[in-house]
Amino acid sequence: MSSTPAPSVVRAPAIPPGVVSGDTYRAMLQACRKGGYALPAVNVSSSSTANAALAAARENKADIVIQISAGGARFYAGQALPDEQQARILGATALAQHIHLLARHYGVAVILHTDHANRPLLGWIDGLVEESRRHYAQTGRPLFSSHMLDLSTEPLADNIAAASTLMRKLSPLGIGLEIELGMTGGEEDGIGQELHDGSPSCNPSLYTNPEDVLTAWKTLSPLGMLSIAASFGNIHGVYAPGNVCLRPEILRASQALVAERLHTGPNPIPLVFHGGSGSEETAIKQAINFGVFKFNIDTDTQFAYAQGIAHYIRNHEEAFTHQVSPLTGRPLKKSYDIRCWMKAGEDRFTQRLTDCFHILGARGRSIARPA
Repeated sequence: MSSTPAPSVVRAPAIPPGVVSGDTYRAMLQACRKGGYALPAVNVSSSSTANAALAAARENKADIVIQISAGGARFYAGQALPDEQQARILGATALAQHIHLLARHYGVAVILHTDHANRPLLGWIDGLVEESRRHYAQTGRPLFSSHMLDLSTEPLADNIAAASTLMRKLSPLGIGLEIELGMTGGEEDGIGQELHDGSPSCNPSLYTNPEDVLTAWKTLSPLGMLSIAASFGNIHGVYAPGNVCLRPEILRASQALVAERLHTGPNPIPLVFHGGSGSEETAIKQAINFGVFKFNIDTDTQFAYAQGIAHYIRNHEEAFTHQVSPLTGRPLKKSYDIRCWMKAGEDRFTQRLTDCFHILGARGRSIARPA
């Protein structure tokens, strides 16, 4: 791994540790843009992975994006609940309450986000907005920092119209919106379709037209806090070499067009990098230079968590076939205790995020300070 250049000296405004929204959300985006770094946006589906993400942020003195998909929220609530829509809302709400309670004690700032929501999942987002309204009435803060609307398979006008409607609900609560322009390839928790082996991703639908970025930004940014996942060949998942054709210059062209037409400074748009797992470090750093502040990672961290558990089981094989050792007569409970092998998964998950913080230039860059 190549060395990361020393961070530029930028005085970022300090914010309290915990879940951000409104002005503190804006402060995090501004710190990333001015500091030239990005934050890992890690998908979680359990309190175990959520805690591992918080631990990684704390260890690296960095802020983080923690996000959950509809499927992850369904799992978080427990598979026994019969009403899937209710389970998605309850699961995401439970995660939010968990992160709100713990993040400030970990001493880091967290953007709490929901991942891909296509049109069939708009009811899930509406349910979470209602939960945020209740939380806002009690605390002055929403449950979530931002939500994602993914209507990238629909016509641009329909995508923007739905985003406009949603932003008018979110902005009064201090919640941001992420939209997707151009499609991210592969499959993400039931949305999209996996590539077949040997089928390259270089097809036009995976590359955003900068004019579409301009149209969306010009229309939506006046309504509130907007970020854009502008696709530049991104693919969810990890594939063999040759299947992913990233073109970060699309991000540069989009930023330049908006800056020119709307007379802004450089990199006016907070951009999002989807399908980060398995991406080359050079492409990642180019994307950050072109205004990416949020780097999605899921496949790599899931694999790391599974590796940690698999390694632990291999090293304690006897404990996973016998409660008492047939060789020594010794009880093996301390080896198969769920806390032991889950901790092994969490440790490997945290290690993978540490690598990610390093590549993104985010280590030691937390702007969270205790009151």
